[in-house]
Amino acid sequence: MDTRLNTAWIALRFALGLTATLAGLDKFFNLLADWGTYVSPLAAQLLPFSTGTFMGIVGVVEIAVGLAILTGWTRIGAYAAAAWLLGVAVNLAAAGYLDVAVRDVVMAIAAFTLAKLTEVRAESPSHALDAVAVRPSRPVTA
Repeated sequence: MDTRLNTAWIALRFALGLTATLAGLDKFFNLLADWGTYVSPLAAQLLPFSTGTFMGIVGVVEIAVGLAILTGWTRIGAYAAAAWLLGVAVNLAAAGYLDVAVRDVVMAIAAFTLAKLTEVRAESPSHALDAVAVRPSRPVTA
């Protein structure tokens, strides 16, 4: 991978990883938003439990995805974030929050981009050593 893309990869990794983790943590404290109000009425009716319990589950998932992105599971976490954010956008559109839904679609595209950059980065010779142990190129003789 062209090393000029490293800065973009790092920026996406930290932005998406920290945002997911922070949003997940806030599902338990509601400091940034009253997250339960963003659940569409249709989704709320289908839930077998309260929206508060649902937001707790959502928080755990978002924290896990954020930590995956920030650690060695960046590709899988980014794909999970992309799919998750598209699902969130559908719910937000159903709840009438079209502006926020559009933002989450854009974030899903950013997460997908991070996943693809991570794949390319893993295949690049300069980062291949990150994935495998260093082995001598010639047999070692005694």
